[in-house]
Amino acid sequence: MVRKTTEAFTALTQKLFHKKMLDGRKVIVGMCVAQLGSLLPHVVVPSILAQFLIPEWKLSGAQAGLLAGSFMAGYMLAVPVLATLTDRIDARKILFAGSLLSASATVAFGLFAQGLISGMALWSLAGIGFAGAYMPGLKALTDRLAPGDLSRAVTLYTSSYSIGVGLSFLISQLVAETIGWRAAFWITAAGPLIMAVVSMLLRPVTPKPAQGRLLDFRPVVRNRKAMGYVLGYGSHCFELYGIRTWIVAFWTFVAVRNAGDSVLTPIVVSVLFTFLAMPSSILGNELALRIGRHRALTIIMIASAIVAVLIGLSADRSPWVLLPLIALYAVTVPADSGALTSGMAMAANPDNRGATMALHSTVGFGISALGSWGVGAALDAAGGPLAPSGWLAAFCVLAAGILTGPLALAWSRRS
Repeated sequence: MVRKTTEAFTALTQKLFHKKMLDGRKVIVGMCVAQLGSLLPHVVVPSILAQFLIPEWKLSGAQAGLLAGSFMAGYMLAVPVLATLTDRIDARKILFAGSLLSASATVAFGLFAQGLISGMALWSLAGIGFAGAYMPGLKALTDRLAPGDLSRAVTLYTSSYSIGVGLSFLISQLVAETIGWRAAFWITAAGPLIMAVVSMLLRPVTPKPAQGRLLDFRPVVRNRKAMGYVLGYGSHCFELYGIRTWIVAFWTFVAVRNAGDSVLTPIVVSVLFTFLAMPSSILGNELALRIGRHRALTIIMIASAIVAVLIGLSADRSPWVLLPLIALYAVTVPADSGALTSGMAMAANPDNRGATMALHSTVGFGISALGSWGVGAALDAAGGPLAPSGWLAAFCVLAAGILTGPLALAWSRRS
């Protein structure tokens, strides 16, 4: 049945798009643009947590973190199978199906979510759909590029992720405030359909015959060089999704504490925070190419931890003090992303690159769910989201998470 379906998909796309299929650099451009659409639903829940879902559903900080993290939990459960399958079948087929599921689950959340349990169930389903889009999309891209194009192309793809998240923050908050939070899900659900269309424009690629069993990650785990980047990516995702889940709530706290004189609104701060990620990630990868990948990553991660602690210590200060620190944090948090992912892609054995990407993404997004929950739990334990002590604890948790990255990289260098 699966074979007949994939054959029908290939025949249909060849018939409809034979003369319009993407080649060369158009593949890179097409996949980066499509990812912007794929990511439109990505942070709808974190965007509306503080203003809508927490008060309406009466959620604690830990519960809010669980709701936001359920997306990553669904992703983590599905991506080992879906990404590893790309070693066996053309990744664009998985990309197409995952994009359709992502769109459908996002619409369903807007229609049917009524509380923590139903919200977590539907949002985890959306995460499963995204698991069929992000890493399979990266595999679809790398399968169609020459080895010399990989590092910068992978960095562009992973960096465009941040622009997509920024658009998700912007659109979801504006729509929620204008016509209601449920409409934010319905409108952003159209984004993944762009990725579905682009997947049909990619030329068919037949993977080399895969060796071993489908979910056999032993060859990947034995690749210590690749595993250093995989574990480092986990540290990065813990910090990244911890702050992305709570950035709107944090700046809402700053605005309330300063009687509305917060310089910028939470919408603007969250969007700028994510938009700065793309140039930061590209520059981080360029730094890695010049001074060495491990050295650059270690410097970036330690700097990010220092900035996080400074923000926590300054949580009760003026917005004019906090805004430069938040801007600096918006640079340090994503600066290691492209270098970690491109390092993993180059360190992976070509025969099991899909499996390596699967483990990379499983570890990263699985730990990111812990980041969302961990920050919420720290807030609950240290006074709540309206207390400076709560935010000091939250940012210390983020700093501790990213400092495990240099340890993983040091371990990977051991013979």
